[in-house]
Amino acid sequence: MARPYRIFLVRHLTTTANEQRLYCGWTDSELVSQEGEAIEFPVAVQHVMGSDLIRTRQTAAIYFPQIDFTADVRWRECHFGDFEGQSYDQLKNDPDYRNWLDDAWNTPPRNGETLQQVKARVLDAIAELPNEAVVVTHGGVIRVVLDTFTQEQRSFWEWDVTNGSIWQLEWASENEFKEGKPCTSLSEVPITVKQTM
Repeated sequence: MARPYRIFLVRHLTTTANEQRLYCGWTDSELVSQEGEAIEFPVAVQHVMGSDLIRTRQTAAIYFPQIDFTADVRWRECHFGDFEGQSYDQLKNDPDYRNWLDDAWNTPPRNGETLQQVKARVLDAIAELPNEAVVVTHGGVIRVVLDTFTQEQRSFWEWDVTNGSIWQLEWASENEFKEGKPCTSLSEVPITVKQTM
């Protein structure tokens, strides 16, 4: 019988930009607090990979303090172009912003990238993941993966991917994953602090 294939996607913890409700794609934004505790995980974590931006590195250092981290630019958030560092209230009357909100898959933010472009690089990265891989990344990236690999009828913006959340996707076999089939199981992993002896 084929062994199930699982991946774990972790959204970075809360940043200063998140607190201010600013679009923060490729801009580095530090975590509000770099204090935190290592977490229990449902598998033995050997290695953690993810976006090269500071917020994902800091989150990996908090959640998995003893585990090596490999950075990969393909796991970065969507590039928001000219909308970087701005809020909805600042942008709401900009026609380019309205067009992007209406069809983010095909319309880029000014000087940014579409969700189709994000999806292309993320699918390229995800194809290289070993079984039970742990990836620390961004809300938009996780929504793209959920939109691609789940059978739930939700729009991109309807996925509630909170800061620090962990998503487990499982397929019946690695072949099903490699063939791009929908996952057979999706769950948000409860976060529990690792007990120290």
